[in-house]
Amino acid sequence: HIKDHGSRRGLLKLVGHRRRLLDYLKRNNLSKYTQLIGDLGLRK
Repeated sequence: HIKDHGSRRGLLKLVGHRRRLLDYLKRNNLSKYTQLIGDLGLRK
């Protein structure tokens, strides 16, 4: 719903959390990162 800012905020928080975890993984274990990206179908 266009005016449901609470849900949008929660979703953005989750996405940001995922983003930070993936950034960490990319820095520390690149092979695992690329495998995970492929498995989840992220980052075209």
